[in-house]
Amino acid sequence: MSADPDSPVRSWAGGTCGNVLSILAWLGWDAYPIARLNDDAAAVRVKADFKRWGVHLDLADCGPAANTPIIVQQIKASSSGGSTHRFSWSCLRCGGWLPSFKPITRHVVDQVVPYIPETSVYFFDRVSRGALDLATQASEGGAVVMFEPSGRGDEKLFKEALGLAHIVKYADQRMADLAASDGSGNLRLEIQTLGSEGLRFRLPRNRRNPGWRTLNSAPAPDVRDSCGSGDWCTAGILSKLASRGVETLDAASVTSVTTALKFGQELAAWNCAFEGARGGMYAQSQAVAVRPDLFLPAASHAATQHVNNSPAADLVSCPRCEAA
Repeated sequence: MSADPDSPVRSWAGGTCGNVLSILAWLGWDAYPIARLNDDAAAVRVKADFKRWGVHLDLADCGPAANTPIIVQQIKASSSGGSTHRFSWSCLRCGGWLPSFKPITRHVVDQVVPYIPETSVYFFDRVSRGALDLATQASEGGAVVMFEPSGRGDEKLFKEALGLAHIVKYADQRMADLAASDGSGNLRLEIQTLGSEGLRFRLPRNRRNPGWRTLNSAPAPDVRDSCGSGDWCTAGILSKLASRGVETLDAASVTSVTTALKFGQELAAWNCAFEGARGGMYAQSQAVAVRPDLFLPAASHAATQHVNNSPAADLVSCPRCEAA
């Protein structure tokens, strides 16, 4: 929901994984979400949006099917002239609770395994037995496993996820205590974001200097909405450091890692000029004009194909509304 009261409600695929995959597809990658989408109204909208950006849906209908999670983002103008946003889990029509996230199950593994040999990156932000089994398979196949937790969930599974990940990225205000850990045998890169202060990172396998290094945030001249900027940062980092899986990551110098992180920060700052987590993708003629230097050739090519392709308008019905 826009800060502009005259702007219609818009809907698109989202969530951290949905955003990261859509952005990577926009940057020219083959992206495959592993999900339990059914055929409800929200799933139809999500699939249409994924298809718009070239995201592959081969694994989007893994069973058992579940109602598509829905979150409402409300953007409001702040007294300082900027904007703030908050999230709601209540249906805007009926006021009932919206469907929440349902993790993939262990039964999905057999369906996904044929895709693993060609996988460069396995990204996840929530722990479940199924997600970790797939992370193990992907890691053994040479893919970079990136874990970006928003919360801990099951503590045992959370620790296992940390042990599997090659890259861990998290916000300081959510789980700053992770920085106290020594990392795992797999860990190559740990990133702690610091909001407007930038980020800090460390390379545990760098024998000369495994300690923390700090990067100031990239300037964001036009801030309309900061939602999704962390996802743009993640996608930018992966696009530079994981094109050939762990092979690329292990070959990266400190300078290469720093360049990748700065690229991610630039994308995050650029994203602030648009409403919505991926708003710039729907206003690309404007987006490329704002920061044409940011885009890879694949992204610039995509921009010529999708100019003025706005997200779908109107509300998505929750299951309770659909049944009424």
